[in-house]
Amino acid sequence: MQEDAILIEILDDGTIKVSTDQISPANHLSADNFLKFLSELAGGEVTKAKNRHAHAHHHEHGHVKQGG
Repeated sequence: MQEDAILIEILDDGTIKVSTDQISPANHLSADNFLKFLSELAGGEVTKAKNRHAHAHHHEHGHVKQGG
């Protein structure tokens, strides 16, 4: 059984890069709620990009660029 993981990276420009490639369909909604909560806390612009290597529609990379 696959272990779910959310990978979080803070880039040099302050952007928070989040990868949810390793989230199972059963935990997809929880991951979406976490990303929404993170974007509300960090503020700034949120962009999403699908991973070209993903095998299902639920794999996305989220970026939150903090304001200020």
